[in-house]
Amino acid sequence: MECEILTIAPETGGDISLNSDFWEKLTLGSIGKLLIKAALNGTPLLKFGSGTPRIIMCAGIHGNELPPQVAFFRLLNQLEDKKVNGTLYIIPIAIPYATMKNSRRFKGWDMNRKTFKEGYISNTILKTAQKLKIQAAADFHSTQPQSNPGIESVFCSKKPCYESFKIASHITSETSSKIISQEQAGKLYRGALEDELNIKGIPAVTCEAVSRNGKLDSGSVERSLLQMNSFLSYFNIL
Repeated sequence: MECEILTIAPETGGDISLNSDFWEKLTLGSIGKLLIKAALNGTPLLKFGSGTPRIIMCAGIHGNELPPQVAFFRLLNQLEDKKVNGTLYIIPIAIPYATMKNSRRFKGWDMNRKTFKEGYISNTILKTAQKLKIQAAADFHSTQPQSNPGIESVFCSKKPCYESFKIASHITSETSSKIISQEQAGKLYRGALEDELNIKGIPAVTCEAVSRNGKLDSGSVERSLLQMNSFLSYFNIL
């Protein structure tokens, strides 16, 4: 599968091979090797296929949430010999510098509270989704045990994009993740990428696997990958 790699935010670049916990778990295919190099120059955006539906998937808004970022490398290996039905955009490492440092924050800020504000990488991702006429989005995270939410889950909302709830229902039915639904996007967390996408009319969900921050707990990568494949199956992308 042909892959186009663009850089959407040059200020975020980092050498993710310096994060030993992350690096040791990677299995690099040809696309993954290109991605490592691209991450040195900023936030990489990968494009597969053409036509509709047009969807986007993201991980690494919190650099120390490692399972979904590793899971994306496994997904990229899957995509090397698959045909994509529609257009699939992937941001596997949203903030390479934060991943390199194994840090939740970038430049002192939690980027998943700043999507509404100009000049932050999460806002850049939102604007990129709008520019690309994205029809749905999924942001992948991991959550520490005994934290919030602390369980494998899928966040969604019913307004203004009811499809957010439908996507989440599909993923939770296939993965046994718990659905966490808001009636109105943005009421619980202001500035989260998922919420701001929904507010702008792009149906979006946040998928959470369970792992300690900065670590790759047993089974967490596999669970995150399962959520990713379920999101893709909703749109019959593969």
